Amino acid sequence: MANKILAVLEQRDNQLKKISFEVAKAAVDLGKKLNVKVEAVLVGNNTKDSLNAIGGYGVESVTLFRNENLTQYSSSAYSKIIADFAKELEADILIFGNTSMGKDLAPRVAVKLDAGIAVDSVKLEVDGSDVISTRPVYAGKALLDVKINSAVKVFTIRPNVFNAGEPTGDVPDLIVEENIDQPDLSSKLIEIKKAEGKLDVAEASIIVSGGRGLKEAANFKLVEDLAEVLGAAVGASRAVVDAGWRPHSEQVGQTGKTVSPNLYIALGISGAIQHLAGMRSSKYIVAVNKDADAPIFQVADYGITGDVFEVVPALIEELKK
Repeated sequence: MANKILAVLEQRDNQLKKISFEVAKAAVDLGKKLNVKVEAVLVGNNTKDSLNAIGGYGVESVTLFRNENLTQYSSSAYSKIIADFAKELEADILIFGNTSMGKDLAPRVAVKLDAGIAVDSVKLEVDGSDVISTRPVYAGKALLDVKINSAVKVFTIRPNVFNAGEPTGDVPDLIVEENIDQPDLSSKLIEIKKAEGKLDVAEASIIVSGGRGLKEAANFKLVEDLAEVLGAAVGASRAVVDAGWRPHSEQVGQTGKTVSPNLYIALGISGAIQHLAGMRSSKYIVAVNKDADAPIFQVADYGITGDVFEVVPALIEELKK
């Protein structure tokens, strides 16, 4: 029987990331099924005010480990702090987001805790006293149920799958603050380069993505123009990224980012299974492709069979009106 669940939160530039709320909600839902308490932990240099909303999801407390050197991710420091804290709490279930940071951090913590790990979970269920993680395999064509037999268990959850919803209320009095005087900075982030003014596809509520149907990199201006009108993030298929037209940070799909926006517009994307695995949970999907038999139309809520070079300019013109 589980003792306690620890939800591991993420921040960027001293602001909680969307995945933090999803991790908190998933942990609390699992805690209710197991009848155990849930605590949350965040490493960074945040203020307490930024954590108030987490308490509203039902966690017992949020512990913030602060140091100005921890604002940016350090694998050595973060993994030691979280593993030591989990041992102190006697937490035997830890939940991380399956983000770039989570994919690096969760295995490191698991090793320190001698824990088994199940990654990229899209569902966490309880069978007796066991936690069953369901994760996609074979590019989303099948689902695999995983049970961890170790005493301590680590799970990562796929972003944009566990809907956080709204917190029931703020609980600022449950927040504890711990200052770290000398964190283990044997690995340290030196520099971050990011495109200014661009939305992250993993966080955006509207995404406009382009594929090989755009023919060349210069034609991606159509995608950018439509995204600008809609206030959307720009996404891309793997083929486009592999061709060097767009950066990997924009790639949507199994080997890119999993997204679940309110609106996903696919321009010139055929809909390979690897791409569908990363965006099929979008609330509304609009596809434009000249091939009426393209697989993308099987998941699209609205489809336009036509040339993107004719359809998109007309769509932009109408939207601007």
